[in-house]
Amino acid sequence: MKKAIACFAALTLGVSMLSACGSTAESASEAVSAAESVVSEAEAASSAASAAESTAESVAASEETEVFGETEVILFAAKSLNTVLEDSLIAAYNEIQPNVKITGSYDSSGTLMTQIQEGATCDVFFSAAQKQMNTLEEEGLLVDGTRVDVVNNQVCVVTYADSGTKVTGIENLGDASSLAIAAGSVPVGKYTRQALVNLGVLEEVEDVSEITTEEISAALGVEDINECKNVGEVTAAVAEGSNEVGTVYYSDTYGFEDRLVILEKVSYDLTGNVIYPAAQVVNPEADELEQAAAADFVQFLKSDTAKEILESYYFDVNV
Repeated sequence: MKKAIACFAALTLGVSMLSACGSTAESASEAVSAAESVVSEAEAASSAASAAESTAESVAASEETEVFGETEVILFAAKSLNTVLEDSLIAAYNEIQPNVKITGSYDSSGTLMTQIQEGATCDVFFSAAQKQMNTLEEEGLLVDGTRVDVVNNQVCVVTYADSGTKVTGIENLGDASSLAIAAGSVPVGKYTRQALVNLGVLEEVEDVSEITTEEISAALGVEDINECKNVGEVTAAVAEGSNEVGTVYYSDTYGFEDRLVILEKVSYDLTGNVIYPAAQVVNPEADELEQAAAADFVQFLKSDTAKEILESYYFDVNV
């Protein structure tokens, strides 16, 4: 547009010069008409470009906010994800997709994996460890290309408020009068065992999840060990004072700040990264709409909105 105006100014100047040199009025008039034509064409081109850009933006916005019809997505998620999903994440997703009902089932990742293997109806699996997701992927039970790593977490040694425990962290768990530790098939139980192996408390084995509670009891010298079936049970056992000390995830202390005391956040050097992957599960009974919604929910878990929520619940979103 600016270029067209410049052309008009130049031509007008030319007209003045022609007039000064004795050119006819008709010649000047023709020059002015030509300049006006250039400006008109430039304005039309600019207007068309703006309209095209506006249309493209509208289409993109429409695609980003495409709302699905009514459907239900069955979600299997690790117990440590129960609070953040039910209190915030699902609600945030429903602000975008109000017609998609997310129905969650929460337990240890090992238990949920077994249920999927046995044919339980499931659209999305959100695991607290890579091992269970790897197994399902190897068995062809995940939809190709949908798997994503969502968050990291950290194992913590906790006690209840005013317990007076002598335990200061993972290295002296044996000073506890009683312990709550998840079973080896539960990710937090596996990571706890791995940390004890790396400290030299437990003997190194091919699969640390196979280390029994009895072996841990003997190695630590603690007779009273409560083997829990998921991390939620460990959290409850310590928060209620049933056990003096336990190992949970940092995210599990959310909402228990007045009842649980974190004695140590165990280093990733001892446990390894605690990655939580999510993926769409092969569900032969799901129609196209349900499958599309399941894939969309998995992608939502990697969005900035989801990351902000997860971080506020003590998850590490830097994976």
